[in-house]
Amino acid sequence: MLAVLRSQSQITIPAPVISSLGLKEGDQFDIFEDNGKISMIPVAVYPRDYVEQLQKETTELKNNIKSGKQNVFENVDDLIMALENS
Repeated sequence: MLAVLRSQSQITIPAPVISSLGLKEGDQFDIFEDNGKISMIPVAVYPRDYVEQLQKETTELKNNIKSGKQNVFENVDDLIMALENS
């Protein structure tokens, strides 16, 4: 598929690519050059405070696992069984 570089450095992504990747208006991309190729990677952008909260929760969970305060399950079935029994 060909795309044309237009004024203001705009390129239209062909509809089959949009459809195949499930892209929609407003999606964001990381765009970079690599050995003469242009790559566009769809990315999810989250607010900084949301990411910081996730990092805090992850750290707490890791600490709870180390101290034995957090249950760790071998598989999903064991987790479901524990939830059903609680």
